[in-house]
Amino acid sequence: MSTTTRTEKTQTEKTGARNDEAAALIGDARERIDALDDRIIGLIQERMAVSAVIQEARIGSGGRRVNLGREMEVLSHYRDALGKPGTALAMTMLELCRGRI
Repeated sequence: MSTTTRTEKTQTEKTGARNDEAAALIGDARERIDALDDRIIGLIQERMAVSAVIQEARIGSGGRRVNLGREMEVLSHYRDALGKPGTALAMTMLELCRGRI
């Protein structure tokens, strides 16, 4: 019988690496990615809150909830920085930040 059970995989099995050195490197890098993802999620949540303040002020002054010109600037900024996939990322972020329309 194997020294690992079905639920207990070795680091090499978890990472798909072919040796322990690569598995350790991948494991460490994945921990960094998880931490970065947590920070990104926090920043998006912060952006959503700031966007809500802007929308309230705009609507309170008689304006529209969404400023399409500004959204086009954001889309362009992301596309310029990240290429075509940046546009899709920005669209998703803008959708999250608009709230319920």
